[in-house]
Amino acid sequence: MEKKKILHNKFNKEYLKEELKAEKFSRTTVSFYKYVNIDKPLYLREQLYEVWDKLKIKGRIYLANEGINAQLSCPTPNLEYFKKSVKNTHGLNDVTFKFAIEEKKTSFLKLIIKVKKKIVADGISHNEYDVTNVGTHLNAEEWNSHMENGAIVVDVRNHYESRVGHFISALCPDVDTFREELPIIKNTLIKNKKDKILLYCTGGIRCEKTSAYLKHHGFKDVNQLHGGIIDYVKQIKTQNLENKFIGKNFVFDDRLGEKVSDDIISHCDQCSEACDDYTNCKYVDCNLLFLQCMPCGIKYDRCCTNKCQEMTKLSQEKQKKIRQNKNNTSSKSFQKGIRPKENTTDRK
Repeated sequence: MEKKKILHNKFNKEYLKEELKAEKFSRTTVSFYKYVNIDKPLYLREQLYEVWDKLKIKGRIYLANEGINAQLSCPTPNLEYFKKSVKNTHGLNDVTFKFAIEEKKTSFLKLIIKVKKKIVADGISHNEYDVTNVGTHLNAEEWNSHMENGAIVVDVRNHYESRVGHFISALCPDVDTFREELPIIKNTLIKNKKDKILLYCTGGIRCEKTSAYLKHHGFKDVNQLHGGIIDYVKQIKTQNLENKFIGKNFVFDDRLGEKVSDDIISHCDQCSEACDDYTNCKYVDCNLLFLQCMPCGIKYDRCCTNKCQEMTKLSQEKQKKIRQNKNNTSSKSFQKGIRPKENTTDRK
């Protein structure tokens, strides 16, 4: 009987870090998405995993009947083989690849490909949008021109993303998730249905859904930044255009940010000094995403509070017992960032 292939990662985080450190080649961080009908996403998942695992690709890929959303790290020597594997996949022959502004070898530790209901969780029903009827795609030059002519600019990202970087004068909704954002944007702009609206996000996928949603609800002049912030930065550099984005572009990998301009528009959550470096609390049962400057990182051992700092000093066995205690209320598991007005050291 043929041995069943293991189509998932089976090593722990520390092993993966050491494995990555030992690599003798460079890596390229790539992202792409496409709304396309996928009849058998589970079958495609297994197909892609087998090919990409052999190419030593690491990253996070979501598949659904509505399409694919991928952020990954590819060994630079294997980049052309990877691109060919995507282009040879039915329905993906015309995808646009976006490459990181700043590279960091540890952007991803392992290959994860998941089948989901949607490639971006939006909280809306299928009859509220049509992804074949989306906004006008703008290049960087067109985007800058419309901004200069007074168009309404909307950040289609979460508060912790826009907190460290955004376009000048952009409307930045104070939300934790994309599913919260869509109705807020629609209701905020309800009197602007005939005005020119510019949407932007990291790589374009959230704008695609938002523009379709707004057009479905009667907005007449909806536009989106083609390729998102990532491609915008590439274009302004190669074409010597004015940069209208200030700060960092938040990214959903271990880098947690790419510098776009030298402006630091945010502050450390512990001492309030200028800072735009995100970290996750070292105490695993907290894992809070927050801004921490280097001195505070040393002072608090990369933890968000004194309490979390104390917890990291307990033995693994004691931490495990606390984790198993269902009445433990100190855990802030996997929160997506605090609001700037909060100070982490004062949190209960």
